[in-house]
Amino acid sequence: MNSRDPNSALLPAIADVQAYRDERNIPIGRVGVRGLRYPLSWRGEQSVQPAVATFTMAVALPANQKGTHMSRFIALLEERDRAGEAIDVAGLIALHRAMLARLEAESGRIEVSLPIFVRKAAPISGIQSLIDYQLSVVIDGAAEGAQARVAVTVPVTSLCPCSKEISDYGAHNQRSHVTIEVVAAEAITPESLIRVAEAQASCDLYGVLKRVDEKYVTERAYDNPKFVEDLIRDVAAALSGDPRIARFSVEVENFESIHNHSAYARIDSN
Repeated sequence: MNSRDPNSALLPAIADVQAYRDERNIPIGRVGVRGLRYPLSWRGEQSVQPAVATFTMAVALPANQKGTHMSRFIALLEERDRAGEAIDVAGLIALHRAMLARLEAESGRIEVSLPIFVRKAAPISGIQSLIDYQLSVVIDGAAEGAQARVAVTVPVTSLCPCSKEISDYGAHNQRSHVTIEVVAAEAITPESLIRVAEAQASCDLYGVLKRVDEKYVTERAYDNPKFVEDLIRDVAAALSGDPRIARFSVEVENFESIHNHSAYARIDSN
């Protein structure tokens, strides 16, 4: 008798169909849930902040097992939510380990995407405001030695060197997206990757600017022109010198202000 339910002995047995043997002898690399939106508390450098994340959670399924237990993926998130625990990259690694144990799987993968917010001070007035960035984290592999990949998309300003050189006055600029993805050799925060991208741009972005701040960012971008090629090379050079990073990729997309297309570049480390 189940001690948690005194009437369980009176209930009819329910077949566990997922645990049945499958005779086709074909293993499945990943099986689970995708597109699962779930609220969580993200632990950032500055604070713990609420967010709604989109999850993919999957495990490897042996050739002789008919199916996995889909509800167990959701149960893991429910348990963490009831515990009131904030999560970060290290927490996602722990969740991945718990998922493999719960599903009795040798390997698996968790993908999480969510917006995170950083509070920034305007460069002259010092006025505070939040700005959002898109974060993605992938934890993949076996319980021991799982690989963690962290990717963040950072909006910045880029100003065209050619436009500045050939024009009698002014230069066209645009908002750009710098996407950095790293495999870290040691702990690294999304905020540290954001700072790398912003430091290499013609200028970074802010939620609120006063007139003195607008003057500053306009002139800073004008004094710091960069092609898409310049921006991506400068970001790659900064990442190459970081001992915490084992491998990285960088993508830059400039949403051109004088064309109806984007300029684009990508670099992958060796």
